[in-house]
Amino acid sequence: IAILVIVGLIFISKMFGSNNASDTNSNQLYPVRTITHAHGLGVGITDSNKLYIATHHGLLVLINEKDLYKVGKSEDDYMGFSPHPMNSQIFFSSGHPSRGGNIGFQKSEDGGFNWKIISLGIEGPVDFHAMAVSSANPEIIYGWYQGNLQRSENGGKSWSIANSELQHIVFMATDPKDENVVYAATVQGLMVSRNKGKDWSQLSDDLTGTQVSGIAVNPKEPEKMLSFSSKLKLAKSNDAGKTWQKINENFNDETPLYIAYDRQNPNVVYTITEAQKVYKSVDGGSTWKIIY
Repeated sequence: IAILVIVGLIFISKMFGSNNASDTNSNQLYPVRTITHAHGLGVGITDSNKLYIATHHGLLVLINEKDLYKVGKSEDDYMGFSPHPMNSQIFFSSGHPSRGGNIGFQKSEDGGFNWKIISLGIEGPVDFHAMAVSSANPEIIYGWYQGNLQRSENGGKSWSIANSELQHIVFMATDPKDENVVYAATVQGLMVSRNKGKDWSQLSDDLTGTQVSGIAVNPKEPEKMLSFSSKLKLAKSNDAGKTWQKINENFNDETPLYIAYDRQNPNVVYTITEAQKVYKSVDGGSTWKIIY
């Protein structure tokens, strides 16, 4: 009997231990060769040699522009992904568990190795396909789900409906100095809100009525921005998005999906295309070269 009890305890310990967030086996990097179905992009806050790529099958990190790894064991689909603007160990995500369904809103505090659900969101579990954490105040977080823009002002613990009138939001970005300002790339143009997502207006006549799929704001000089649209393709602005100038770069006829600035050196910018290729610019987005 004693032997059976001991064996049973060992079995239970192993069974529950495999789901423990402190499981050392999940705190590892696993080498991979290819990027599959990217959903987000972010440069390491304190280590610019790390480029994080949220994908349909977990979180990847490209180190030194040549070594690609999977972060931890998770195979979840991170449709929404936002790094914390000040803490290199914190990431936020939403999307779908590998087993199916919706994740809700979750957070990692150990560099993306392990995740904890913070909230289900409104009418959740939500699946934020577009999500943004305020660069000026990380307690403010936005997520778009089923036609509603949700907003949290306490780090994702609770949510309210900020707006229900915007058409499909593809991507969001925030102002690094003004917590009230948030941008939305939509099928109807590039929109801006100056009251935390409540009211919206077209940011620029240059992009009104065209589908905008990408937007990035320089983390040190917010008047400098990059966008990608069906009208101008890749374009830059030096006046906070009022006017835009087309950048003559075709990315080998691939379509850029996500754009991310290096917060330490904003002259360095990355993008990943629909062909799952990573490009880098060292002049603020004017010229690009493929790195992976």
